Amino acid sequence: MKKLRSFAFIGLVAGVLLSCNKNNSTSPNANSTDEAADLVTASVSTNTQSGALNSFSDVTVSSETKVNIDTLCGTVWTDSVNRSIPVTPGVPNNYSYKANYSYALNCNNGVYNHSATINSAYNGSFNNASLSSIFAGSADFTVSGLGRTYTAYVINGEYKRSGSFQSKTDTSYHGTNNVDIVFTNLTLIKPLQVIKSGSASFTISGNMPSKGAFNYTGTIVFNGNENATLTVNGTVYLINLATGTKQKK
Repeated sequence: MKKLRSFAFIGLVAGVLLSCNKNNSTSPNANSTDEAADLVTASVSTNTQSGALNSFSDVTVSSETKVNIDTLCGTVWTDSVNRSIPVTPGVPNNYSYKANYSYALNCNNGVYNHSATINSAYNGSFNNASLSSIFAGSADFTVSGLGRTYTAYVINGEYKRSGSFQSKTDTSYHGTNNVDIVFTNLTLIKPLQVIKSGSASFTISGNMPSKGAFNYTGTIVFNGNENATLTVNGTVYLINLATGTKQKK
């Protein structure tokens, strides 16, 4: 198993930020858009070490390396990544993350077109002072711009994540959630995969036994400089991808 290079931003799992706002949405006991925004932010922030953007970073680095060695049409190979911070007495933050990847080099009329199609499956858990969570998911996407002559990667595809969560500070804040994010033209500038632009649409659903089921849809616009605009059921937030924080606009 090879340990791939993770995103340039190093940090502990930020987790889902807790909210005390319990506004009505799809049912009288549904989550607020604040809580839905937290779950989506955790799925795309780079400091979680297990979110969508880190997964993209893993595969672009591995794909680039493979392309420099073998660019035969239809070449298929596999890889994996394993990241963790073990449980340490007195330290509230720890996480584990494992993913398996399958790659296929794409061609047009028998000529390699500098792109690859990637399928992955992953699972993990995290624990911090506010929240604990167990999750699993998959991703299917295409990355183009492979090769030294290209200055950016462009990613299109779908990222899915589901799991359970439990608040450390609010016993009523626990349950299950499912996040499905479709990325369109997410552009990462080489060599550090700095996000330049792109967009995504998402659906998020789940259930909190003490509050009821929830279901939301929304969009993400990546603005560059580690910032993005997140819209959940019409409510707009500005999010910082490096810190995993949000602010209602």
